[in-house]
Amino acid sequence: MRIWSLHPQYLDPQGIVALWRETLLAQAVLRGMTKGYHNHPQLIRFREQASPLCSIASYLQAVHHEATQRGYHFDASKIGAIVTPPAPLHVTAGQMEYEWQHLLTKLQARSPALYTKYRNVTTPAAHPLLQIQAGGIEAWERVS
Repeated sequence: MRIWSLHPQYLDPQGIVALWRETLLAQAVLRGMTKGYHNHPQLIRFREQASPLCSIASYLQAVHHEATQRGYHFDASKIGAIVTPPAPLHVTAGQMEYEWQHLLTKLQARSPALYTKYRNVTTPAAHPLLQIQAGGIEAWERVS
């Protein structure tokens, strides 16, 4: 499961579809609707929020918006309700850099045109729900 800190604009078709599916799975985990992935480290940042379900629903809304801009037809009814707008989540600059390099490696193999388009980006945008702060790679990240 990879719930990107990066803005979904950078993802190739496979990446945005995978992000949508994996984040819906994460939402199901947070709702207690599945036994798998319960302890997945990517869920830590959502579980730490005052309202984890509102936070993940807000995350999904931004992914849905990006997909709609591209002409995809993701089912918005699968996104949970946002009772109260969530506070922004934080992500470290080190985590953003780690994920950016990880994504560039994927794009180089899967979508060379997007790799060429983005390879010189030095400061990628974060997902709209996230705010970048100083720091290294997040403790929950499984560095490969």
